[in-house]
Amino acid sequence: MSETYDFLFKFLVIGSAGTGKSCLLHQFIENKFKQDSNHTIGVEFGSRVVNVGGKTVKLQIWDTAGQERFRSVTRSYYRGAAGALLVYDITSRETYNALTNWLTDARTLASPNIVIILCGNKKDLDADREVTFLEASRFAQENELMFLETSALTGENVEEAFLKCARTILSKIESGELDPERMGSGIQYGDASLRQLRQPRGSAAQARQQCNC
Repeated sequence: MSETYDFLFKFLVIGSAGTGKSCLLHQFIENKFKQDSNHTIGVEFGSRVVNVGGKTVKLQIWDTAGQERFRSVTRSYYRGAAGALLVYDITSRETYNALTNWLTDARTLASPNIVIILCGNKKDLDADREVTFLEASRFAQENELMFLETSALTGENVEEAFLKCARTILSKIESGELDPERMGSGIQYGDASLRQLRQPRGSAAQARQQCNC
């Protein structure tokens, strides 16, 4: 049986190598920590159907390699993404300092309207923290990002990060700020929505064809 959903959102997980991007995705999809995580080569993919504000949404998530040598490969996946998790490691200032570059890529290559949530991952390693919550939340505010600290190990805030991003996209669709019909929006109507939305238009077009006017 094929799954029925109202919308499909294309998501990216971006950020420097070693920040735990693949582990976040694994925790969200499988509900467990990925023990033997190596650096991602190129791009990995996962999907999950979630309930957001009474709508069923399929999240199609592309987990990109953080290593510089894969940058050209991963950039090609940015196009037409509706949302992104921008990940740094709270125990590594280097990964935090790289955020501006990742952000520029996402807004230039995906879409200026991409909905981004900043994730300070490895929250469980608080004793080794190099980036304060306050500093990161200021960065998020200045760059109009949502912000959460997450732990792929314990699962804390992982689901919330994906759902928060999806909720924002949905409310922007409902307010008319985002148009799913626009090319490269990263949003598709699922079967359930299509049936409701497209029926009247389809029948009008058919009528026109029949009368040749």
